[in-house]
Amino acid sequence: METRHFEAYYCATAEEAIAKVNVLIPDGSSVTWGGTMTVRDMGIPEQLKRRGTLDVWDRDLAGTPEEKEEIYHRAFHADYYLSSANAISEDGIIVNIDGNGNRVAAITWGPKHVIFVVGMNKVAQDVQAALQRARSTASPINAARFDINTPCQADGRCHNCHSPQSICNYVHFLRNSSKPGRIIVVLVGENLGY
Repeated sequence: METRHFEAYYCATAEEAIAKVNVLIPDGSSVTWGGTMTVRDMGIPEQLKRRGTLDVWDRDLAGTPEEKEEIYHRAFHADYYLSSANAISEDGIIVNIDGNGNRVAAITWGPKHVIFVVGMNKVAQDVQAALQRARSTASPINAARFDINTPCQADGRCHNCHSPQSICNYVHFLRNSSKPGRIIVVLVGENLGY
């Protein structure tokens, strides 16, 4: 990962990863996150809010769809943006698939730093295997989570569909960071997310 200009860390447990994320984000920083279940399930957003020293932008607390969209746009100006990956190849290429594009857009450009928290269950042998995992494991689960009407939600298999509700509109491969150290990867020795 370091040859890809990422800052990389390995944490054996989710607990260690939470502590690492807390250390990586200095007091006074603005922070937000995408629709990552890994980060949410680990309780990282609540941990960051409890610190009381960060400017936390939580779209789940938005009162209206307009406020939620405003937080999507503000994410481009955050000091730290938290995400996970749908998959990562053994040689460090991060693969994500997005329905709306807000997450992959923020990963690509905008926030000063992007912190990925990635469980070992998301590591795939190569880019093709990572894409297959993203399409055939993560996407059907996310389609079910959002209760959208796609063929993959019905049977758990990717159909390369063109459904108006497709969750696979934007396929993103992150192979290098154009700004060394902007992308931070915390690889966790546990199964996290899906």
